[in-house]
Amino acid sequence: MVTVYFRDQHVQVTSDAVRVDGATFPVAALQLVWHRRGPATTRTMSRRFGRGVLILVISILPLAAIVCAISLVYSATDRSAWGLAIVVLAVGVIGALVLAPFAEIPLGWLDRSYDRGTVVSELWVRYAGEDLMLLRTSNTLRFGQIYRAVQRAVEQQNPR
Repeated sequence: MVTVYFRDQHVQVTSDAVRVDGATFPVAALQLVWHRRGPATTRTMSRRFGRGVLILVISILPLAAIVCAISLVYSATDRSAWGLAIVVLAVGVIGALVLAPFAEIPLGWLDRSYDRGTVVSELWVRYAGEDLMLLRTSNTLRFGQIYRAVQRAVEQQNPR
């Protein structure tokens, strides 16, 4: 019985063979499996820059709100105008609570940026005495699934 470890549009890993873009490699002939980081591409560098900008924006807004609140409290203490300060702080807290669900949007973008990856990963195998690169992708999640599937297939074929 053939076990399917991973399958998508371009890659299929079964207990018998690994198929990548039409090329087939029998699992029994795979001697070694490893991965390495490939050279960065323009896409991965732009993702890294975009992730940094997103983290900066997500971090600066709450920090600016805290600085404004501290400044308001300091000003109210200096002038003894606590009534207006409490109203402004209450409006700020209510506004933050109303807008909090919208924070899911940039946080979702940030989460997906980690799945897409900011590095290029390469999957290598030793096949018939020759080192071959089977796959090169910047999709970290997909790469991890494929790499683990190939490892499982090889481990099942060659138990220790």
